[in-house]
Amino acid sequence: MVTAKLVANTQTKKISLALLLAVIAFFVMSMAFTKEQSLLVAAITLMVSLWSNNGLPMAVVSLLPVIIFPAGGILSTKDAAINYANPIIFLFLGGFLIAIAVEKTGLHKWIALKILHRFSDSARGIIFSLLITSGLLSSVLSNTTTALLLLPIALFLTDDNAIKIRFALAIAYGASIGGILTPIGTPPNLILFGVMQELGLEPVAFVQWIWMTAPLVLVMFVFVAYILGLGINNIRIETELNINQLNGQQKKVLFVISSLIVLLLLNAPVRPYYNGLGLNEAGILLSAGLFLFVPPVSILNWEEDKNKIQYQIIFLFGAGFAIAAAFMQTGMAKEIASYLVSFVNVPVIVFLFIVAALVTFTTEVTSNTALISVMLPVIYEVANRAGLNVTLFMMVATICASYAFMLPIATPPNAVVMSTGVVNVKTMMSFGFVFNITGIVLIVLIAKFFWFYLL
Repeated sequence: MVTAKLVANTQTKKISLALLLAVIAFFVMSMAFTKEQSLLVAAITLMVSLWSNNGLPMAVVSLLPVIIFPAGGILSTKDAAINYANPIIFLFLGGFLIAIAVEKTGLHKWIALKILHRFSDSARGIIFSLLITSGLLSSVLSNTTTALLLLPIALFLTDDNAIKIRFALAIAYGASIGGILTPIGTPPNLILFGVMQELGLEPVAFVQWIWMTAPLVLVMFVFVAYILGLGINNIRIETELNINQLNGQQKKVLFVISSLIVLLLLNAPVRPYYNGLGLNEAGILLSAGLFLFVPPVSILNWEEDKNKIQYQIIFLFGAGFAIAAAFMQTGMAKEIASYLVSFVNVPVIVFLFIVAALVTFTTEVTSNTALISVMLPVIYEVANRAGLNVTLFMMVATICASYAFMLPIATPPNAVVMSTGVVNVKTMMSFGFVFNITGIVLIVLIAKFFWFYLL
């Protein structure tokens, strides 16, 4: 009884603090913006505060735009609610059903052990294998799930605490690095696709996205593995990894995934030579996910697996799309863009650095989903006014939102690793700062000299 009262009191304090911050934000913003725009900032402040301090469950906070936006005259109920049925959400749902099937059959463990087995001679080799394994799994699975899966395996491999730290960080950073490899790998990617769709921009094809991000992911893997492996190159670690043969269910899931990849490749346009199949990618992924319920596959069962679907993440996407729509409809994006437009007089590469650094270090202390929902409409307005490639700048911001390596609260994998007690904040910050800077430089250079010619 006493514990319940303490929890309730703590929760009340968190909600009260969030409300106080929202009120302060409204009065500060009302000095320069309209009432609707100020209310929008106040609503976002309230939501970000509640997301950050867990004053209310994530799903509850994510549904607040349906109530707050109409009440404040920001968006109508219809305009707010429609964001929770954005086609991009169904792309995510299809991918998530596939991820559930992979976890249910244990295919992810087989993949992880198979990759680990290739690099089991040295501590540095294991770091590299953990990075690759974490990255590849995170490109299709939740990065939180990936970290939780691999940590017990990694920490079991050695009793040396110094090496355990490197292994744990390799998992956390690998999940963040590899999450950007596919459009479904991390929430900011999906927010980008949804915002582009709302703005009438041509989306980046699934396969083209992988082609564009693969060089960045590969270089980051090599660099991070090198830095984490400094000083432990000659340490040998004996491992006993028993890899079983694929069973029938695992083979079925592997067949579905392989077929999905082939269909996505056939659907990807290679202009001007090939226009693709013209199928909607959200429909393709959702079809693959639903196929897992159908005999003779029958990997998923609705009654057994419905509770594994991350509805709170779906609501989070909806909130992100609603925030982005509100920024456009209230004119808030244009107002902020008018203050930032002076930066476009600098060379393009300098402006790319400004955007990349701003997003990377801001997302260290706030939700990357909320941040990118706010930033994308603003970046669109600034780049559009300056006649720049809006897709290029929006993609740079989106990738940078996932490349935050310094603090435990920056990404879920960082938090998971920190919860083990193996890694301390000082160590994560020292490595993370180097990787933040490296990520910013690589993203900008690849964007300027590679993506620029593809978008």
